[in-house]
Amino acid sequence: MSKAKKANKNRQKKRKPASKLRMFLKTCLITFGVLTIIFAAGSVAYTLTVRPPEIPSIERSEEPDTHMNYGFIPGEWHQEDAAISGRRAPEGFTDADRKEDFFTFLIIGLDDGVNTDTIMVASYDGVNREANIISIPRDSLVNVSRRVKKINAAFPSGTLHGGGMAGGINQLQREISTIIGFMPDFYIVIDMDAFVRIIDAVGGVDVYVPFNMRYFDPTDNLRIDIPRGQQHLDGNQALHFARFRLGGADSRTISDYDRIENQQAIIHAALEGLLRPESLLRIPEFIRIFNDNVHSDITAGNMIWFANELREIRGTDALSTYTIPTTGTSGLPMFYEFLCEEGILELVNRTVNPFIRDIEAHDIDIIRDYNF
Repeated sequence: MSKAKKANKNRQKKRKPASKLRMFLKTCLITFGVLTIIFAAGSVAYTLTVRPPEIPSIERSEEPDTHMNYGFIPGEWHQEDAAISGRRAPEGFTDADRKEDFFTFLIIGLDDGVNTDTIMVASYDGVNREANIISIPRDSLVNVSRRVKKINAAFPSGTLHGGGMAGGINQLQREISTIIGFMPDFYIVIDMDAFVRIIDAVGGVDVYVPFNMRYFDPTDNLRIDIPRGQQHLDGNQALHFARFRLGGADSRTISDYDRIENQQAIIHAALEGLLRPESLLRIPEFIRIFNDNVHSDITAGNMIWFANELREIRGTDALSTYTIPTTGTSGLPMFYEFLCEEGILELVNRTVNPFIRDIEAHDIDIIRDYNF
């Protein structure tokens, strides 16, 4: 072999490592470029989906649809109930009266079928970074024409005789406005299956059980056995804890206020689980549960945005829970909770009022006296 050919062959051998290095660098650049595109697309998707909901405009919104057949008893309907004002704000209020970054919600927990086992009004103040929840007793007396004048009759009334779930939500929203002076911006309807799946998704909840909760109903194959003390509950156990009505060996009936306290304890515990770092890995599961089991006019991305807001501030310390003030009960045969007008105005204006102006007595419709 000539010296020229040998020299050329040696130069080719020396080029191979350089070629491999260039190929490696090229591959890295392509991979980096693809990952950058994927990350950018993911960031855009995250930005588009995980965001606060748009607050409905007072001035642009129309009166909600009403239905003629609103009656709790089949065949009994009251046009007066369907005509209850559905204004988003007291008369004379405008969009300029809204607080900045302040969101309000009607939370409905369904029992079996159309029964509203839980009714709450919640708010999130994005400026002061705090959330409030007000529980409303199911037997609260409202100024309606139907025979059953309880707030928890609003949803089944609208559902059964006013257009299905949309009618039920519509009627409850408007009756809630007679109590607090405005209609909440958004609604969230959670059934028992959704409740159980959410609790299981956060890994269960830690709550204090005030007494031994034991109950057995062979007709429904329902067995409850939760010992007294600090307990870790899965989804089904948490549901039993939140809905329990009989307490201890004496089989005493616990009040609606006791059940409200238990429900609020579950909310705090579930929020603690949701805010744990490991729950970030379960976000797809939370979205799936929300889409499959929760009926709402906000998105799963909106819910994640609110959770992130709480995670970045004080966690569950940023959430305060209350029960709407009452003055007493009617007793039998039709048990009602009488609402306290002065107490409601003070609590609403301090917590969930989304306006810079106070809600006043003429903005609500509370029955002080009622003859049965």
